[in-house]
Amino acid sequence: MLTGLLVGHHHVIDADAALGSGAATGCTVVRAPGGATAAVDVRGGGPGTRETDLLDPSNTVRQVHSILLTGGSAYGLAAADGVMRWLEEHGEGIPMDPSDASRVVPIVPGAVIFDLPVGAWDVRPTADFGYRAAASASTDFARGSVGAGVGARAGSIKGGIGSASLVLEDGPAAGVTVAALIVANPVGSVFDPRTGLPWGVGTDGPEFFGLRPPTKRQLAKANALPVKGTVLNTTIGVVATDVALDPSGCRRMAMTAHDGLARAIRPAHSPLDGDTLFALSTGAVVPPSVPVPSAFPADLLILDAVCTAAAVCVERAVVDAILRAVSVADIPAYTDLFPR
Repeated sequence: MLTGLLVGHHHVIDADAALGSGAATGCTVVRAPGGATAAVDVRGGGPGTRETDLLDPSNTVRQVHSILLTGGSAYGLAAADGVMRWLEEHGEGIPMDPSDASRVVPIVPGAVIFDLPVGAWDVRPTADFGYRAAASASTDFARGSVGAGVGARAGSIKGGIGSASLVLEDGPAAGVTVAALIVANPVGSVFDPRTGLPWGVGTDGPEFFGLRPPTKRQLAKANALPVKGTVLNTTIGVVATDVALDPSGCRRMAMTAHDGLARAIRPAHSPLDGDTLFALSTGAVVPPSVPVPSAFPADLLILDAVCTAAAVCVERAVVDAILRAVSVADIPAYTDLFPR
């Protein structure tokens, strides 16, 4: 995802999982060894979250040690207990006792998607899921129908987890990396019913993703799918950068990153979604000094470039999620309907 951050999944999938039976859920953990500056922006009408108040830039704690993205609706927040347990065992957290390095308090904000109808209602992530996801976190990780993306549905088709990153090539933020990890589970549509192409190809074009318009027969089949039959949904994720930002800068990055959801999902931020994006800054890159009027933050131009890139990464990550998803519980994947 980004140098300095690690991603891990844990999930259960039964081969015969269906809507209402079997196991099909999971969670994903983004670990920030040593901590990362963080903020959050919640836009959906039905969020399920943990520790988001703590991330208000006006509050005291300025760093997190992991972010939890999980299925299981509000039940899935239990997975954060396992993430905290793993972090405590490995000495990751806020040190609270100078005489005893083992006394730490890990900060683990989280957000959930509503995936309970996929598989059995009572099969959802537990603390053990979170522990295993944290333990498995690495620089290499799978995308698609894995982790928190196992039970995700994107409108009428299979959702999943996707990622995208880019390195800014010029301007005051040249060399800075921005990345996004998104769990796509919206009530809204992720593809244009007129063309069959994902809404999220609008900025880069279909060729960027190796896509071409489908046949009329393929399009008719996709448009005939029933709409998602649930009142609870949600797209959640993490945007991150390696340039040093303060909590206010992270909050602005999270806010602008939601533009990427609005480009790739229609509608986004509905009363039926709990759309939540966390923003992280590892601080590995110290921003250069760029002259700006004294009334403005010194990193204003760097932040502007990072925010623009964050929206693009989120847009691409939603497309990545649906292109990498595979069918679970007989929910058709995009690539089943529109073979590449």
